[in-house]
Amino acid sequence: MLHGFQDCGDTWQFLVDCLPETWSLVAPDWRGFGGSAWAPAGYWFPDYLADLEALLEQLVPKAPARVISHSMGANVAGLYAGIRPKRLEWLVNLEGIGLRKTSPESAPDRYAEWLDEIREPLVEGRYASVRQLTDVLMKRNPRLTADRAEFIAQTWTRDPEDTEGGVRLAFDPRHRFVNPVLYRREEAEACWARVQIPMLLVAGASSGHQERRLAEFSDEYVKRMFHDVKIVTLPGLGHMMHHEDPAAVAAAIVEFTRVEFTRAHP
Repeated sequence: MLHGFQDCGDTWQFLVDCLPETWSLVAPDWRGFGGSAWAPAGYWFPDYLADLEALLEQLVPKAPARVISHSMGANVAGLYAGIRPKRLEWLVNLEGIGLRKTSPESAPDRYAEWLDEIREPLVEGRYASVRQLTDVLMKRNPRLTADRAEFIAQTWTRDPEDTEGGVRLAFDPRHRFVNPVLYRREEAEACWARVQIPMLLVAGASSGHQERRLAEFSDEYVKRMFHDVKIVTLPGLGHMMHHEDPAAVAAAIVEFTRVEFTRAHP
């Protein structure tokens, strides 16, 4: 289970509680998120591919892996599925299909912005208390229940190492730096074209990503890129769908795996 940007593995718990008890599930923290160590040299996207491969070698060295992923984690998994076509068995993708296209003309300004950012002192995200962050999360996403928002706030924060009090966000503030390397959609598409496994793409009908998905990543586009994909749109849910209604997300996943098992064992 591969979490998204600024999230952590612990918040998969809502979905875990709704999946079959017979499933064995692992939810790591990506480098620099949750309980993982911070990288003083910064973060580069290919490192996530290497991290995923190292993790799979530890967990399932002799069998294809089954992956459930969200947002950034799903982007990593989607690329990896084409880079190592035989390493995964199936992929569940919760709104993690590519980023906005970029143009070479934006490179000078992007490099300059990055150079400016790395010269500045790091500023950790801080809140007066877990309660304050809980309130912020609920205001930002009204679909969250109070108990889930509090759980997320607890998993996203740590006690500070200084005496200023409050709580600090667990993820490395270097993640907020702009990426000086432009995202190249053509490279992602070349990886997606080699994906051989079945994929379930789950979208939230009320997601802030929905407008961009319809404009740049329509169902027709996704089906051209991935030769074996099922697309499910869940009404009333946003980008953090597995936090908002994990039962609905779990139902889509279980049905997908049931169909795939039937196909593999007619």
